[in-house]
Amino acid sequence: MIELRAFDTLGGADHGWLRARHHFSFSDYQDPARMNWGALRVWNDDAIQPNTGFPPHAHQDMEIITYVLEGAISHQDSLGNQGRTAAGDVQVMSAGSGIRHAEYNLEPGVTRLFQIWILPAQAGGAPSWGARPFPRDDRAGRFVTLASGLPGEDEALPIRTPGRVLGATLPAGDTLDYALAPGRRAYLVPARGSVEVNGVTVGTRDGAAITDEPVLRITAREDAELVMVDTL
Repeated sequence: MIELRAFDTLGGADHGWLRARHHFSFSDYQDPARMNWGALRVWNDDAIQPNTGFPPHAHQDMEIITYVLEGAISHQDSLGNQGRTAAGDVQVMSAGSGIRHAEYNLEPGVTRLFQIWILPAQAGGAPSWGARPFPRDDRAGRFVTLASGLPGEDEALPIRTPGRVLGATLPAGDTLDYALAPGRRAYLVPARGSVEVNGVTVGTRDGAAITDEPVLRITAREDAELVMVDTL
């Protein structure tokens, strides 16, 4: 089953400094049919104006993955961590028993990013933060695991849930297969370009909620950049 969630059907908010589209219920946007997809709780598509951002605020018991599409985001938190995550790169914050953080766009232009929240397998634990580059060229024609809580995927950023976040770039006309294990769910968003997934067209920034599809055959209708979550 593939449920297409077209970009123009997503929830949204315009705060001036922040324009956001919500794939799932978030803040003032509430849709009982879009509360989560398995352990995937939030997928926000954010555009943050220069010299603005999210001031210090608290989180608890959530795995928060930030995938930067354009520009960069600068992070600071109550553990003393500081870092700048640029386009194509990824940061992960495990909120654990509690953490305060701020995220600012200190760049001269708009920063665009995906903010993905996944429920942890267990509550509590020491909070943590980390970031690393994932060059887009390294993902050409294949999925690379960006963040994972699954055994044997130690090169990815760690998350505390039995799932993974993947990224790929796919030239127009090329096809990529992905095996989805029984009982698992995938959520796929083309950051750029459009693709067909088992015959279903998924456009730029659309969401595809997928289950009970043993193999995903993804064909690029145009040059595409993909982000996908595979989780229980």
